Amino acid sequence: MVDSHDEFATHLMSLAGDSWCFHHVRDLVAAQRRQAQNPCRVGIVVLRDDPSALLSALPRLTGTAISEWLAVLEPRMLDDPHLSPCIVQHFHDFHTLPVDDTRLMMALGHAYGKAMVHLRMHDAPDGDTHFGMVGRSPAMRRLYEQLDKVVKVDVPVLLSGESGAGKELVARAIHKYSARAAGPFVAMNCAAVPANLIQSELFGHEKGAFTGAQQRNIGNLEASSKGVLFLDEIGDLSLDLQTNLLRFLQDMTIVRVGGTQSIAVDTRVVAASHVDLSAAVTAGRFRADLFYRLNVVHLHVPPLRERRDDVRQLALTAFHNNMAIKSPRVTGFSEAALRAMESYHWPGNVRDLINRVRRAMILCEGSQIMPADLGIGPNPSPAPDFLTLEGARSKLDREVVLQCLRQNDANVSRSARQLGVSRGTLYRLMARLGIQHNEHSG
Repeated sequence: MVDSHDEFATHLMSLAGDSWCFHHVRDLVAAQRRQAQNPCRVGIVVLRDDPSALLSALPRLTGTAISEWLAVLEPRMLDDPHLSPCIVQHFHDFHTLPVDDTRLMMALGHAYGKAMVHLRMHDAPDGDTHFGMVGRSPAMRRLYEQLDKVVKVDVPVLLSGESGAGKELVARAIHKYSARAAGPFVAMNCAAVPANLIQSELFGHEKGAFTGAQQRNIGNLEASSKGVLFLDEIGDLSLDLQTNLLRFLQDMTIVRVGGTQSIAVDTRVVAASHVDLSAAVTAGRFRADLFYRLNVVHLHVPPLRERRDDVRQLALTAFHNNMAIKSPRVTGFSEAALRAMESYHWPGNVRDLINRVRRAMILCEGSQIMPADLGIGPNPSPAPDFLTLEGARSKLDREVVLQCLRQNDANVSRSARQLGVSRGTLYRLMARLGIQHNEHSG
């Protein structure tokens, strides 16, 4: 219960006896700290003569956990034009002073029951996860059966699957559930590193090896020793780099750029590509001997359209994992939204689903997420032919960042915490998305 005075709290504790466990705090800062440590499922906020400071901070309290809140206030405060919308938006129920004890206790019971139903709706049961992944469809069960064998042996693995299907999640599972779990997991996207730097990023370099090499750099192969190196989009490696990687896989030794010493490295390589590497071999874009060396075990990560039975659970899990960023008024998905997601073709796969859920949680105007909030209504506006998947993601990211900044009155620190990133990362993201400092103020 949040109340700056003691009298009402003392009365309520004596009224409830042993039926409830009460925690009394005097301000929202203490309440937020309490919710972060051990969330309460039902809260009471006592609004005093000047609730303005409380109202400005209230969304950060009511929107951070699966809980229901009751308000207690003076009858005259209902005439406050700023207070009334807040009560409707943030509170399960309200009571005016003097409080009817019987009615208040009944309201507490109802609120607790609703909070527990809400919790069961959005909590991902431990029994529904395998290797840290969500899904019980036939396609995922086959993948789990293969992973159960793969994690027990120490050989290279080649992952195939569309962008956004979860290849890195599978690579992390191979690391986490294998004998190398205590070692490092290093991920490298071969398509994201400039061609003139990828040799150094992979093998490292010695001081003075080239202009700008002011100190020794340990490459990703060496950094992943005793653990797992995940090479995503390996099909984008040049033929020269493919030759060097093949030599490493044969000898398990490296030579840093600009060096002469051969260094033994004990790492397990998990490679992935969204393109057909066997076709790339036929076309001469990928070395056949490297393909065979990597393809000791091949796992296919199914696209989301092949595992529609998992869509509902994936959506609920995404909602549960992003509770901290949701609009306070949002309580969950409508049945229409869940059905729309199950019938959608998901060109961006699981990553697309998670991004759409996150955006809907922030931008939804009602209490339940509808198909239109996800951009997959019965008649969604068709995307222009020239819009790429990367462009669509950037547009979505821009909308989410702008909305978050507006909700936090352009405070970058608070926005970064809400989005789960550092302030520096948010500044870089704003620069990449072309968000000006004055753009999010209106």
